[in-house]
Amino acid sequence: MLRHRLLILPFLLLIGFVLSMTSCEDTTFSSSVPRVRVYVHIDRRLGSFVTFTPEATYSYVTATREGYFLNGQMVIPSPDTDYFGYGGVVVYVTMMNEYKAFDMACPHCAARGTRQTCQVNSMSAVCPNCGEEYQLWSGTGIPTKGITREPLLQLPITVTQDKILVRQQ
Repeated sequence: MLRHRLLILPFLLLIGFVLSMTSCEDTTFSSSVPRVRVYVHIDRRLGSFVTFTPEATYSYVTATREGYFLNGQMVIPSPDTDYFGYGGVVVYVTMMNEYKAFDMACPHCAARGTRQTCQVNSMSAVCPNCGEEYQLWSGTGIPTKGITREPLLQLPITVTQDKILVRQQ
């Protein structure tokens, strides 16, 4: 019995050592895009936003200081309550018919101290400065062209029957 315990002791010490070495690694993700206030409110009962439904796969709304844009229509933002993150906000309907929201700032450029807003099309967001391309259709914002590995900054989104709210303090 004592001999059994002596054989198990080095094994337990080895497991403890391995766990202590791997558990100290910092696994938190910190985006290169600065966290700034976001408050984007889309009322799906108004104008062209009525068509912005989960069934409208690959459709999107961009929200910037200039306005909310969908299908060539623009709604003027409220300067007192609306905030658009670091590079503007895109709310996108994915291939799984889910709403996802991203800051449109290019993480690759932000890491180098440049604020550059990506241009959004039906499937991706492309940085006009560095050429990085980010996948929107899957809802991940991961880079698909270029050298960066950092995805677009995903933003918290709340969806109700009539409203879509993207909010970050």
